[in-house]
Amino acid sequence: MNPAETEDMMEQQRDRRLELLIRRLPGKAAATIRWLRHPEARLARLPAGILLILGGLLSILPVLGLWMLPLGFFLLSEDVPALRRLSNRLLHRIEHKHPKWMGLPENNG
Repeated sequence: MNPAETEDMMEQQRDRRLELLIRRLPGKAAATIRWLRHPEARLARLPAGILLILGGLLSILPVLGLWMLPLGFFLLSEDVPALRRLSNRLLHRIEHKHPKWMGLPENNG
């Protein structure tokens, strides 16, 4: 398999894993995140990712919470290659160590 095919497979796996996590969000939030992941939403995605991370850092305040950190990170990873590779590894680890987080059955083997 050539490197381009491997890269495409990794990208497909990343998209699949992200979609599994997005499905766990409430309807309106899931629709917004799906829209933000589209390439044409880049100008909205970057500030949204930064604001979510900042909101996560202020998690001591009501409404804001740590849940905002990974969401902001995954949004930023759409546009930052180094974060994209890291997010791919994190999603792979989550899928294998904590499949329930993605709505998958537990792997008791």
